[in-house]
Amino acid sequence: MDARDLMTTDVETVHPDDEISEVLTRLARADFNGFPVVDDDGRVVGIVTQHDLVHIFQPSDRTLWIPVGFPPFLETLEYAIDLSWDDLDREIDLLKHAGKPVRTVMTDDVVTVKPDTDFDAMLDLLADDERDINRLPVVDDDGKLLGIVARQDVLRAVRDERRTTGEPVS
Repeated sequence: MDARDLMTTDVETVHPDDEISEVLTRLARADFNGFPVVDDDGRVVGIVTQHDLVHIFQPSDRTLWIPVGFPPFLETLEYAIDLSWDDLDREIDLLKHAGKPVRTVMTDDVVTVKPDTDFDAMLDLLADDERDINRLPVVDDDGKLLGIVARQDVLRAVRDERRTTGEPVS
């Protein structure tokens, strides 16, 4: 099994010149949390995620994360409390960033794979402890986007293979 077998070919993308406000609007309506950023020739030049966009409006140094546990649940939930901003500050900051191009916040060091990248290589990339990667754009030799493999696609493949054969995917 390789990237070609798992990739989704109908990929929503954004352009480096798209405004942050437009990308935020599209992301709010999407069933996923990021877009590959492609240039006019269809080459992947970046990736933009909810994480990238949230951080421009709420820097982590101004946020206090508080773990709160509610019985009878065993796990705690984390709540973010913004200690320094009021509504006016947020609105001014939103206006300041909304018209900027997405290239100002995108990650330009994108991890990509080729269509023949094998399953184990993709699994290693998605499970990397140093990078929090949720999706792998699949590109041709010129860097043009062919599809995307999401972490969820890999997990489904493992599940389906184990249900079918009882053995791990190879």
